[in-house]
Amino acid sequence: MHTLDYILFQIYPYIAGTIFLFGSLVRYDMSQYTWKTNSSQLLNNSMVFQVGSYLFHLGVIFLFFGHLIGLLMPVSFYPYLGLTAHSKQLLAMISGGLAGTAALVGATILLYRRLFHRLVSAQSLRGDKFILILLYVQLVFGLATIPISAQHLGGEEMEKLIGWAQHIVTFRPGASTYLSGVYWVFKVHLFLGLTVFLAFPFTRLVHIWSVPYRYAGRRYQVVREYRARATARSERP
Repeated sequence: MHTLDYILFQIYPYIAGTIFLFGSLVRYDMSQYTWKTNSSQLLNNSMVFQVGSYLFHLGVIFLFFGHLIGLLMPVSFYPYLGLTAHSKQLLAMISGGLAGTAALVGATILLYRRLFHRLVSAQSLRGDKFILILLYVQLVFGLATIPISAQHLGGEEMEKLIGWAQHIVTFRPGASTYLSGVYWVFKVHLFLGLTVFLAFPFTRLVHIWSVPYRYAGRRYQVVREYRARATARSERP
């Protein structure tokens, strides 16, 4: 078991991270025409789809930054924020539970649409379906960790996960030893999260790199209906 933990949580994170970064660069350099979301909004843009999309994206964004801050913030910073290990874990459980539930509801809507809407399913690539299923399973396991965390408030469970994450990002050895004795649900959740990074360059997720920061400051686009222009031309003397 120690050998498997070492492979999955000491070596695999760096493999996934390397492919995540360099794979994205290679795809952008060699396949820019595939660097897009492959939006299916024109095929089906119902109100249910819009609600599902908002819930999924907002929930996932909150969860990403919540995990990033929660795992990488040094414990010594807690007092400056008025937090203890107990209150910090409670805050993470409540906020993460709400965001995770919202994301899971949205993912359910999007996954049903992706698999069972005839036009959307026909237009979808295998990678589109795979990454959505992977994210869906990841959300399920993430929510499954909350009842276990509730039984160990302020305990060693979260300290081990934080120690693992901080050792990984600072390239220190012995990261996998922090996961010794950790519940298997947490390990599956970590493994799936790393797999999302591994699959990132090969899926539509690459569009996340292309943040449309210029959109807010650009000039308005004037769009005129063709019918209106044609009518105006016909009325000219």
